Amino acid sequence: MSSVGDSISPKERVLSARRIEGLIAAGQSIIIVNQKVLRVDAWIPYHPGGHKPIQHLIGKDATDEFTVCHSEETQNQIDRYQIGRIEGRWRNFIPPIQGGQFRPYIEESETSNEGHDFPAPKRIDDQKDGRLDQIRPAVRELNTKEEQAFLDSETKKEISLTLTRYPPLDETTQGEIIEKYRRLYDQIKAEGLYECNYMAYAREFGRCALIFSAMLFFLHIGWYCTSAVFLGFFWSQLVFSAHDAGHIAITHNFTIDSLIGMTIAAPIGGLSLGWWKRTHNVHHIVTNAPEHDPDNQHLPFFAVNHQFMGNIISTYHERLLPYDKVAQFLVPYQAYLYYPVLALGRFNLYVQSWIFLGQGQGPRKGLAWWHRWFEIAGNIIFWLWFGYGIVYKSIPTAWSRFAFVMISHMVTMPLHAQFTLSHFAMSTVDLGPDESFAQRMLRTTMDIDCPEWLDFFHGGLQFQAIHHLYPRIPRHNLRRTQKLVLEFCKDVGIPYALYGFVGGNKKVVGSLAEVSRQASILAKCQQTIAERGDLLHGR
Repeated sequence: MSSVGDSISPKERVLSARRIEGLIAAGQSIIIVNQKVLRVDAWIPYHPGGHKPIQHLIGKDATDEFTVCHSEETQNQIDRYQIGRIEGRWRNFIPPIQGGQFRPYIEESETSNEGHDFPAPKRIDDQKDGRLDQIRPAVRELNTKEEQAFLDSETKKEISLTLTRYPPLDETTQGEIIEKYRRLYDQIKAEGLYECNYMAYAREFGRCALIFSAMLFFLHIGWYCTSAVFLGFFWSQLVFSAHDAGHIAITHNFTIDSLIGMTIAAPIGGLSLGWWKRTHNVHHIVTNAPEHDPDNQHLPFFAVNHQFMGNIISTYHERLLPYDKVAQFLVPYQAYLYYPVLALGRFNLYVQSWIFLGQGQGPRKGLAWWHRWFEIAGNIIFWLWFGYGIVYKSIPTAWSRFAFVMISHMVTMPLHAQFTLSHFAMSTVDLGPDESFAQRMLRTTMDIDCPEWLDFFHGGLQFQAIHHLYPRIPRHNLRRTQKLVLEFCKDVGIPYALYGFVGGNKKVVGSLAEVSRQASILAKCQQTIAERGDLLHGR
């Protein structure tokens, strides 16, 4: 005769935190979504957004991240990976990729460690995924005790200042923020803010067609520099729609939005939407984290935080980000280099796109298996019409060709500034796994204030804080959503960073200048150490 417990479905069995820790220690990818324990190893090869975002959620309650980043179709399919459920509020582990340590599960220890009455694994520097283990020892040798002491003191100052400005990290406070954030999500859906305004996109299409026609007209009459300005503006305007499509925010259908985004990115823009999604999805999960967010890792040109002067390891690139001689020379001048480097940013996007496509870094299974080949074909088409048809065949002299290429690419600089503006000057500290998703997004992201008639220029990117809270909301509804988020912030006591475009630029440049000042102090520290070493050796 079977017992009552034997009749319980495997998906409905209650798994303790100790048991889940043991599963992760055994190498399984476990996340928690809506009290359900999901083993997502089988999903990772099919995940269109890459494996890194999932790795950063292992051992965590990923309900909010999963809900706001995925379509309802995907949300409805996730039950196939359920292996159990939890009771009560989940206390997040630190994921293995971030240094979390997990103990193997021993059956006899179940009773003494039931539930959550044990300390969460602490972060240890030695534990990293894959080849990161091999380069960690070398990192320690790069920093002297004095250098590390200086960097640690700056980190402590930043953490202390951050903790005074944002709500405490206790379970009650963060639990209340999570509950109200999820209620806000329901309210936003109820008010129809996830419904796309297709007439707004029709106007966008008309504007882009007009800009492209102007480019062709001035090209025809030989005004090549003027034509280049219109081409750069055309690319910038289209990127906004590609960004929406990449977040499945237009039709909310993965295949349709992917086609829209890839068509804009590849044959029209010469870039890879797949590459952008691979980095951008990680950015949305670990926003502004120096070791983990690829959108902040710009050495040797920029160190957006003092931590980059400590020779950190990028978990995204799986390699050391050295604060080498080149970085030591450039970072003290980064506030002056900010706009010139951004003006050349589009050339870097070409390189990154072809590396991604050439190495096949995107998904090779599932719904997105064909995306790589679509984008390769699209990029070939781009270089045929732009590189051969316009630059080579339509422009007569080498100097005019050079000017056309440089101007058309440098005109997109405000777009690159817009992407960096919302994060470079915001908090980069890690407050631990107990911080709610909503608070972390608002702490690491600022919004740019502008009149409504200028929304077309910013393309929705001025609402980055709102976008990070709810990435799939169509951008034409972000201004309406902002009012609801403002009420939420006042209710839970989270500061909402809002600056004018000029003020936001000043804050970013000022932040870069502050890191440059810290770099100068570190350089003096290194010089003192070197001189002391010379004295000790009698030189």
